[in-house]
Amino acid sequence: MTTGGALSLVLQQARACRVCEQHLPEGPRPILVASETARIVIIGHAPGRRVHESGVPWDDPSGVRLREWLGLGEEQFYDPAVVAIVPMGFCYPGTGSSGDLPPRPECAPLWHERVLQHLPEERLTVIIGAHAMARYVESPARTLTAEVARWADQLPSRIVMPHPSPRNNRWLAKNRWFETDVVPAIRRRVEQVIAG
Repeated sequence: MTTGGALSLVLQQARACRVCEQHLPEGPRPILVASETARIVIIGHAPGRRVHESGVPWDDPSGVRLREWLGLGEEQFYDPAVVAIVPMGFCYPGTGSSGDLPPRPECAPLWHERVLQHLPEERLTVIIGAHAMARYVESPARTLTAEVARWADQLPSRIVMPHPSPRNNRWLAKNRWFETDVVPAIRRRVEQVIAG
């Protein structure tokens, strides 16, 4: 972990990034949050259209469900001293035929290590969805469902979760064990991390 000044500079540079500008239908608006004290790191997909417009990460129904799963109110969730939000793509990638497009592939390789190196080494990393899993889980052949089911082997340092989007209601209905078994364990771990 390094000083907050170094992280502030990286965040300033990341928020000014225009590397993918020609590929972004709504233009660049990098959205990420981090501080050198954040011991919970959320790595998800990329901002959606609503988040792109508001500039507030997880400011949508997916965010409501994610906060419920984590057991965090808005005040804690949006406190950068507690929670860092470092998506796979910092900008809204646009919409495809079945939802938002994948995060731009340039973003995570360019920025993640530069941001994450400034955060506490002992932290809980919340990996959301297949794109984040592909980068941060060493077994890329494993399905997201199989990786989520390994939750007991992952905690206390990380957890892989499905995306909390309402589009995943069918997955949640088919895999009820996630909300009955995994969510309570996640909440307990988040409480421990916040309590220090």
